[in-house]
Amino acid sequence: MKRVLGAAAALLLAGCSATSATPVGPVPSPAGDLPLAATTVRTLAGTDAAPFEKKRTLLAPPGWTVTVWARVPAARLLAWTPAGTLLVSRPKSGDVVELTPGAAAPTQRTLVEGLNQPHGLAFTGDTLYVAESDQVDRFTYKSGTLSGKQVVAAGLPDDKSPELRGAYAHALKSVTVGQDGTVYVSVGSTGNVSAEDREAKPERATILKVNDDGTTSTFARGVRNGTGLAVDPDGAVWTAVNNRDNIADENGEVRTEYVNDHPLEPLAKLTEGRDLGWPYCNPDPDQGRAFVRDVQLNPDGTKLDCGALPTVEQGMGAHSAPLGLSFGTAGSYGLGALVGVHGSWNRKPPRPPEVSFFAWRDGGVGPQQTLLTGFQLEDGSRWGRPVMAVEGPDKALYVSDDLAGAIYRVTTG
Repeated sequence: MKRVLGAAAALLLAGCSATSATPVGPVPSPAGDLPLAATTVRTLAGTDAAPFEKKRTLLAPPGWTVTVWARVPAARLLAWTPAGTLLVSRPKSGDVVELTPGAAAPTQRTLVEGLNQPHGLAFTGDTLYVAESDQVDRFTYKSGTLSGKQVVAAGLPDDKSPELRGAYAHALKSVTVGQDGTVYVSVGSTGNVSAEDREAKPERATILKVNDDGTTSTFARGVRNGTGLAVDPDGAVWTAVNNRDNIADENGEVRTEYVNDHPLEPLAKLTEGRDLGWPYCNPDPDQGRAFVRDVQLNPDGTKLDCGALPTVEQGMGAHSAPLGLSFGTAGSYGLGALVGVHGSWNRKPPRPPEVSFFAWRDGGVGPQQTLLTGFQLEDGSRWGRPVMAVEGPDKALYVSDDLAGAIYRVTTG
């Protein structure tokens, strides 16, 4: 576990968000944080509207620069096209925006619109996959144009599913494509502890695999809200998970001091059939990321044998709210997993948003390290919340921020 701050969690549907002064930096950890230095956020012509009408300062590795490269309201997940343009999903607007790099700020246009909460984006060759809240679409991308839309997975559960009657906390989906062309899609839980999701058809709180005939099958289960979804350099599928809230301690008491830091938010390498335990088992930061039984939902261990579940590969502090996940190079720090940490919504003090880095190590990843932070001020307010970071063709990092409505270009010196 990287760092521990402090916050009350209520038994609510969603899992882990708050909105300047002095930025809050990372708390040192035994894992060895990267050195960070203050850097003033730069703006390009036309990008300096609020919150950048005033000076904003972030903490980044020495020598790195952060520039507001584009303004895209409610920007979420990112994907580079074969043509070297950057796609940005916008679930609230139902569209995907394309940014074309230029001499200064990029030009932008709507690539596709009229979609149902489009979120996840993934390319394989000239094929683009878009995860809507109720289906996954496939398009051909050529010369800046999309064509040949096909639905490759239909009937995914969301708030419009009749049996759920609008009760769906995690409707947004993410998508990735394996090296063999297999499509994977994350399906979040309907609520904080909605155990019935494990028996639903299609299963919720899961990572689904899309079969050739358009049906889906469960690839990994017990994944409360695996918004982060990516394939690593060796071809394995990874997920970064928003875990549950308001868990009780070993004595069955729901205490703020315990809830603040339990359970951890997993960064897990998936194999077919893996179970990440939710809601019966929780990865425990005090037990080396091993799973322990949930005393509220699995008091005698009969619902699920938590000791039989493999330990989580890495994790983030409780209520970090990891969102976008990608694998890329972070300057001189080399290859690793990049995670957009959105920050807690129900923790006191709130856990700050950041861009995290997990160094690539022999088919796995090292502990969480902070690359970019300072979006949260000393009073707990925020002017920005990063969602996803991806490496660009120019080797810079590009970071989406849905609160500031911005795409940052981070040059690594």
